[in-house]
Amino acid sequence: MTQPMTASATAPHTPDGRPLSIARGAAPATGADTGVLARFEEWARRTPQAPAVVDGPHRWTYGQIGAAADEVAAALRDRVRPGDLVGVCLDRSAALVVTAVALARLGAVYLPLGPRPGERRTAAVTDDLNVVCLIGDPAFLPPRHRSAELRELALPDAGANAAARVVAAFAAPAGPARSAPPEAFYAVLTSGSTGRPKAVAVGEPALGTLLDWYRTTTGLVPGDRHSLLIGVAFDPHLMELWAGLTSGAALVPAPDEVRWDPMVLADWWREAGVTVGVAATPMAEPLLERLWPTGLKLRHLMVGGDRMHRRPGADVTATVHNAYGPAEATVAATVYTMQGADPGAGTDSAPPIGLPLPGVTVVVTDADGRPVPQGTEGELRIGGSGLALGYLDPELTARRFTAVPEGLGLPGVERLYRTGDRVRMADGGQLEFLGRLDDQVKISGVRIEPAEVAAAFEQDPAVLSAVVTAPRTADGHTRLVAYVRPAAGAAPTAESLLPALRTWLPEQAVPSDVRIVDAFPLDANGKVDRAELTRQAAAVDAGPDAAPGAPEAGATPGEQLLLTAVRDLLARPETALTDNFTEAGGTSIIAARLLTVIEKESGVRLRAPELLRQPDLRAVARLIDERRARQRAAGA
Repeated sequence: MTQPMTASATAPHTPDGRPLSIARGAAPATGADTGVLARFEEWARRTPQAPAVVDGPHRWTYGQIGAAADEVAAALRDRVRPGDLVGVCLDRSAALVVTAVALARLGAVYLPLGPRPGERRTAAVTDDLNVVCLIGDPAFLPPRHRSAELRELALPDAGANAAARVVAAFAAPAGPARSAPPEAFYAVLTSGSTGRPKAVAVGEPALGTLLDWYRTTTGLVPGDRHSLLIGVAFDPHLMELWAGLTSGAALVPAPDEVRWDPMVLADWWREAGVTVGVAATPMAEPLLERLWPTGLKLRHLMVGGDRMHRRPGADVTATVHNAYGPAEATVAATVYTMQGADPGAGTDSAPPIGLPLPGVTVVVTDADGRPVPQGTEGELRIGGSGLALGYLDPELTARRFTAVPEGLGLPGVERLYRTGDRVRMADGGQLEFLGRLDDQVKISGVRIEPAEVAAAFEQDPAVLSAVVTAPRTADGHTRLVAYVRPAAGAAPTAESLLPALRTWLPEQAVPSDVRIVDAFPLDANGKVDRAELTRQAAAVDAGPDAAPGAPEAGATPGEQLLLTAVRDLLARPETALTDNFTEAGGTSIIAARLLTVIEKESGVRLRAPELLRQPDLRAVARLIDERRARQRAAGA
């Protein structure tokens, strides 16, 4: 298999005969205009007894999902109208699937927020957007919604991530708020530089075209089991959910611990019989760095959200797709497909992000929006049938979704989305990802505006101002470092600031390091000199102040291993054994990397819950030493 259902038409040329950086995907498949919901309804009618959701010992058929969705739709119909935004605060579960179908039947706009999006973040969303109601566990809804009209919903309450109680909470908008365009099928949040998240609306035809490509590429059919793994607040979740429901396959919700540990993920794929899956790049890559797990039924693995650093080895039995695409282009816009039998398999070279999907046109441009010759770096712009409708903020839409430059013939393309990504197009249209053109960064696959993180710090009355930088660690990973100037008379610490910050930001946007400073260095233009901030921080880390974090005399092998690994992964040399992993800046993705390092260096395999439940790093190290001692005793 090469690049299924993608194509690159002959590109226009420069006056001196060099081809321009323009590539077009194949024409969408015949019947791509069939509605997403209509495809589910067809499977529910044809195979009502087929499993639609399998969650451990619990199963729900297509007929049962449809019937439950009817009940939910009936409970909401008098309050939720076509085109209304409905915020969904549920985790991966049968209840989430039922809710998605019910909202589609009502013609409402599905806005996934995740099970615990944080009170401040949810309040900001419901202040800015005309969200008619929130659906979720009332314990995790903002106070304004907990005290509003609550309507109980009869949703499935079994499964690994199911909530015991789910309500629809109706609260009047706090003031003037934006609504979704009438053609919207769903909306998702992306990071915003103003400190408030942006909402992107996507129409059903764009999602339908993506799903047609996805089903054809993966061969997804009845009898398959498709993972439901991606965090609900992120747009690939929509591809997962509706790919299963529009193919007659069964969705398999992943328990939360699966998202922390690549080896636990592989075990779950095996035990759950997953045949087609989606995973974030930082979770998939550790599996490609070791022998591929045996006994997997996994045929296709769609990987995305971050730059991929290696190719699958010859032992990898699944076809691996390196997918690229912002939410503004409906989850995925390009793809590069790899197999273990390919030339160059197993090399530590970054694969390209590939060719455009059906209906997608990609153009690499200069700063003025004109195409550059192939082989020249530039900004990636995306057009075609896969584009989102736009942001719910019309002014922002006008800035980022631009008209096709005059004189540039792109049949069927009316708008181009400016991604802000720096790429280069090779001969044949293959795209190589080179990085970002602006300050936006990706942390564990999630796009983050450092300015949004800084704005979240500044919500705290103890903070006068904040600057957030995104340096790279020695192993090439990006981390966030916050520099905070205290307000007059205040004495904030990282420990006092981070709990409130976590209620405002997604986990990936919480900095791994918070530094309290008296002032920010300025450059010649009077702007904050971020490079100098980073240099000063590095000098401090290398100086005497870093000494208190040094391993104690007589530290055990487990303590030495763990402390060295955590310091490297967090890029915080002052980390001590008395620190708690999460409070020191540990996230789910860093935890996954740490578990991999521990196993590689000691032969001890810890589970994510064992790491996260310990009060401090010394307790984690004790587990490593105890397991290593037992292994040696058993081998004696």
